[in-house]
Amino acid sequence: MPVFKMKKILVATQKPFAAVAVDGIRDVVENAGCQLVMLEKYTDKAELLDAVADVDAVIIRSDKIDEEVLSAAKNLKIVVRAGAGYDNVDLDAATAHGVCVMNTPGQNANAVAELAFGMMVYAYRNMYNGTSGMELKGKKLGIHAYGNVGRNVGRIAKGFGMDIYIYDCYTPQEIIDADCVKRVSSAEELYAMCDVVSVHIPATPETKKSIGKVLAGAMPKPALLVNTARKEVINEPELLEVMACRPDFKYVTDVAPDALDEFAKFEGRFFATPKKMGAQTAEANVNAGIAAAKQIVDFFENGNERFRVNK
Repeated sequence: MPVFKMKKILVATQKPFAAVAVDGIRDVVENAGCQLVMLEKYTDKAELLDAVADVDAVIIRSDKIDEEVLSAAKNLKIVVRAGAGYDNVDLDAATAHGVCVMNTPGQNANAVAELAFGMMVYAYRNMYNGTSGMELKGKKLGIHAYGNVGRNVGRIAKGFGMDIYIYDCYTPQEIIDADCVKRVSSAEELYAMCDVVSVHIPATPETKKSIGKVLAGAMPKPALLVNTARKEVINEPELLEVMACRPDFKYVTDVAPDALDEFAKFEGRFFATPKKMGAQTAEANVNAGIAAAKQIVDFFENGNERFRVNK
């Protein structure tokens, strides 16, 4: 018998999960004796405010959970972001309301890493314009942050025959040694020595706008910067300056910059996906959704807060 019954779990997704993911979520939720409520493709925040009024848990994707939503959700105990990033949730407000916030780290890591390499190949082959490009083999790849996505980027890079360097303050040295990658002592050192840098840092007060003239401008020629993290970590005015001064510099990103029109002027040296799509694979969609449901059940049954991201 389940430890609890009649907990109400809401899946609130403007951008819906795949049907197979919803089926998996439903199995997890209902097998635990809970009720699943679906709010998909909603277009008005009022719909979300109404839906959260009596639920105990919420699974979201890129949907925003702010003070207004939390105030409307009187019974809410946990929010799980199906994915790695969670800057769409007001963590301080959640803590003030006694709500646990979790993410599902690692579930979409391979999907993001594969996209990063797809963009690397695209950029190195001159955006497939028919001219002679370059190969990734033998190039120095810098991985800025060596978490779940960064480690998958490193794994794939070995197959391409790249020389791999990482900068990460938190990854234990035993992981670095086991993965046979080289650690550098600073972001400045990483950018100054690598032909390609793949960015995987979160958007925090310390990292926002941290990649600009000092880091990107120090990269050797020719340079390629790949961003599948967050647009906020890029200092856009400074990166535009670098690209204007350096015809060798290319920037490809999964997160369209605010100054999109300005970047788009660098034809053949800039590319952005139409929308953030790093995690948009069938496999990642299913993995993250089901992981979110399992974490909610584990939270209610066992008090497990392993993936909690707020205080």
